[in-house]
Amino acid sequence: MINSKILALVVIVGGFGLAVGWMAGTQQPSEEGIPARTVADYLHAVIQADRTFYTQHIVERMEAMLIVNASENWGEDKTLPLPVQFLREASRSLHVRGAPFRYRLVSLWPLNSRNTPTSDQERDALKRVVEYGEVVEENVIVEQRRYLQTIYPDRAVSRACVSCHNAHPESPKRDFKLNDVMGGLVIQVPLE
Repeated sequence: MINSKILALVVIVGGFGLAVGWMAGTQQPSEEGIPARTVADYLHAVIQADRTFYTQHIVERMEAMLIVNASENWGEDKTLPLPVQFLREASRSLHVRGAPFRYRLVSLWPLNSRNTPTSDQERDALKRVVEYGEVVEENVIVEQRRYLQTIYPDRAVSRACVSCHNAHPESPKRDFKLNDVMGGLVIQVPLE
């Protein structure tokens, strides 16, 4: 037979444990996931790191060593993709795999028409990004789905960016300098 003192101790300790557990459970904030802006910031950090590394340590190094150049017609010419094409192909590959987020480059002075803002709202946001060099965020609807759209300043991180854009025959702007905001990296994260 269980000693009444031991039974009383078990009931008291168990009751205390239940009370502490209940209080802890009611005081914990419910987990709703990572905020969309935080997800966008994480994606931006990874995309920017990959792009900068590709530009500075692959494209520039291979060109300096006279091994291979980067060109617009990289598929046909058997050259390296330009950094913007590298980003576009990576984004396209994720979209084909059904990734819930989207990203792309846009510019007020695009060399390729695919890099123009898709709406007046996006153009106005991009103008603010270029003028102030800061991130602009807004909610948008794309294909009947709500997204948080963040546009991060896309800066000229290397001489290759500047010289390509300034020398391109179809460039509407030819006076870029290192670290200038050349456009924006648009990242869309679903809100549902």
